[in-house]
Amino acid sequence: MSMNIQGIRIKSTVITELLSFFELLGLTIEKVASPSPTAKLPTHRVSGHGDSDGLQLPSPVDLRPPPPRPPRNPRSPTAADGTVGLHRRTPPGPTRRDGNSNSFSHRMRARSTAVISPASASEEDIDFPAPEPAAADLDDIDLDLDYISYLPDECLACIFQSLTSGDRKRCSLVCRRWLLVEGQSRSRLSLDARSDLLPSIPSLFSRFDSVSKLALKCDRRSPSIGDDALVLISLHCRNLTRLKLRACRDLTDSGMAAFAKNCKGLKKLSCGSCSFGAAGMNALLDQCASLEELSVKRLRGIVEGAAIEPIGPGKAATSLKTICLKELYNGLCFGPLIIGSKNLKTLKLYRCTGDWDKLLEVFGERESCLVEIHFERLQVSDRGLGAISSCFDLEILHLVKTPECTNAGLVAIAERCKLLRKLHIDGWKTNRIGDEGLIAVAKRCVNLQELVLIGVNPTSLSLGQLAANCPNLERLALCGSETIGDVEISCIAAKCVALKKLCIKSCPVSDQGMEALAGGCPNLVKVKVKKCRGVTIEGAEWLRASRGSLAVNLDTGVVADHLEASASDGGGIQENVAELPAVVSHIAAADTPTTSTGRSGLSKARLGLSAGRNLLMCTFRRLSSINNSSSHSS
Repeated sequence: MSMNIQGIRIKSTVITELLSFFELLGLTIEKVASPSPTAKLPTHRVSGHGDSDGLQLPSPVDLRPPPPRPPRNPRSPTAADGTVGLHRRTPPGPTRRDGNSNSFSHRMRARSTAVISPASASEEDIDFPAPEPAAADLDDIDLDLDYISYLPDECLACIFQSLTSGDRKRCSLVCRRWLLVEGQSRSRLSLDARSDLLPSIPSLFSRFDSVSKLALKCDRRSPSIGDDALVLISLHCRNLTRLKLRACRDLTDSGMAAFAKNCKGLKKLSCGSCSFGAAGMNALLDQCASLEELSVKRLRGIVEGAAIEPIGPGKAATSLKTICLKELYNGLCFGPLIIGSKNLKTLKLYRCTGDWDKLLEVFGERESCLVEIHFERLQVSDRGLGAISSCFDLEILHLVKTPECTNAGLVAIAERCKLLRKLHIDGWKTNRIGDEGLIAVAKRCVNLQELVLIGVNPTSLSLGQLAANCPNLERLALCGSETIGDVEISCIAAKCVALKKLCIKSCPVSDQGMEALAGGCPNLVKVKVKKCRGVTIEGAEWLRASRGSLAVNLDTGVVADHLEASASDGGGIQENVAELPAVVSHIAAADTPTTSTGRSGLSKARLGLSAGRNLLMCTFRRLSSINNSSSHSS
């Protein structure tokens, strides 16, 4: 749409404001001189993108078509009549002035131009600077061209790599080139490893020919791929460095051996719920000399009581840095591999049967560079802990549910592993690890940064030693401890100066402990309190308000406790109905936010109301069943 405005004298200040406004609308400006110096009035033409979207200027308005614009040289910033033009080049094709408003392509934009003719010489005129040569060259840009087509494939692949998996899939559907580039630039691939995958393997890996990290996961209820599929994959992915196998129950030792011959550059292997055994694992360890990480979980080919050949060490023993064994019936068969891995940094043993003390004693006789050890539900005693105390570089130790480990073993670790930074102990409420072991850690392991105690009962004596001797202690978690009360929290608040994160769970702590935290631990950033009945919402809110930068996360577990009580209660309707208003009123009162993240108690209130309705329905059902039974008995 175009408009001619007559009878308006526009000064430079107004012009400047209009220019700014036009730029917001996506318009460009041209300064065109009048055809003759005796022109009576300035002429303004504003063209927009639609009939009703144009700029509405003050009346009077003349809706006649604008006069033809004088020709100008597109390569020169100055036209033949001395005018200066600044505008975008209009792509060829019909415009809205032709009456066809739907003829535009989605790749073309109509030119938006405002032409301003100068007024008389006495008026203050706006001075339009001549464009730079580079700006003049912009007129030669063809908006119909697909400039992404000039982008190299390497740049396009770099863009794809920064996208999510879903966005990459959508981009691959744009055109054949994007499909090809996306496939060739993908290095990570995860496939559903069912048996019907075999016919699709050649076409899949002809498209994704740069895959170096592959995951094959099968549903436990479906038949998995077999040896032929795994061998075919290895022929197409000879540069594979990482492989993850999940529930591939049809793989055998021969299939793993053939795979290892074709993928000798493998660096990381993770297998779980697979059916191959020691022979397949040994073949892989012999062929893959660059293997650095090995994770094995529920390997079905290793059966308890059977005559199983030992696993390892193989050529991979010189490069292995991490070994993780989970839920193995006879995990001790990996003993030669563990002992022979001279560069082993991390050893993780979870729920593996067998007596591990003897193996650890043999392991401790040689020089070791172990940095991280995880033992969970493992048959290991103080003998084993004493053996691994020879790992002088040990920094991380996790003892989770190892009931045979006592203070003596922890003291042996503390005396020789002085570089310890992280210590996690889950005592399983056996009371075999307490103040004695923790005091030894406090005196010897001065670099301790993180301490997690679950089911352990420390007192102010050991906590005070830890706070005084471990100046770098930043993270502390106390869970399920019967001896952690307000006095112990006050001790932590007064002495743990470097503490940043504190977690308290299922401990007899009250609001007095929260008050102590308000005045101590100057570097404290986050406090998490869970299932501590003595801590109220008001106490947590007061702590957060007193220290504005402190994040307080409170989970009282009141709703869960009420639901558990109602489920186990066998009383009549009167008792349950009497409890219902208390539950609803308690949840409704918790409308104030209980965390510093801004999350209000509205969601908890909804949960409480829903729990109340369910409790009421259960009560009426119980009443109806009682009435029915009484009527039948009568």
